[in-house]
Amino acid sequence: MSTITREKAWELLTEYNKDTFHLKHAQVVEGVMRYFARQLGYSQEEDFWGVVGLLHDLDFEQYPEEHCIKQQEIMKERGIDPRIIRATASHGYALTVDIRPEHQMEKVLYAVDELTGLIGAVALMRPSKSVSDLEVKSVKKKYKTSNFAAGCSREVIERGAELLGWELDYLIQQTILAMRECEVVD
Repeated sequence: MSTITREKAWELLTEYNKDTFHLKHAQVVEGVMRYFARQLGYSQEEDFWGVVGLLHDLDFEQYPEEHCIKQQEIMKERGIDPRIIRATASHGYALTVDIRPEHQMEKVLYAVDELTGLIGAVALMRPSKSVSDLEVKSVKKKYKTSNFAAGCSREVIERGAELLGWELDYLIQQTILAMRECEVVD
């Protein structure tokens, strides 16, 4: 079993995902994971963290009812590193799988997956349509509105912050900074 390259990971992702939204989300989470790898002292594993972010929703588009379950089968069949399989599956903890995020990388993925979606939705509401001028207070205002980006679970975001031992505001701030670093404006 070996670590998959970013190029091979992208090929695999696009084999199972065609929707532009899902592909963009995968790239955002990839960039955010790379940022956190550097920030948390895992620079030597930045590519690995990025691949985990890129592949985390591999099965979501085609197998939404088996999310985080089917992707384990797909990756095992391809001989992908078991650490990648475990890490990507762990972001479905308490939702579809019982794989608790243990490693710092898994906790970050769990925390930022939903949060990047929420932050992205807040950014789209701004005149700039960008995270470049987004502040924590703007995210928190929309965060409190349960019908705004209703698909982004506040419970998961809060549980992720707790797993990391971070205050919610700190997680939001760091995720905004990470998204700024990898933002692609259409």
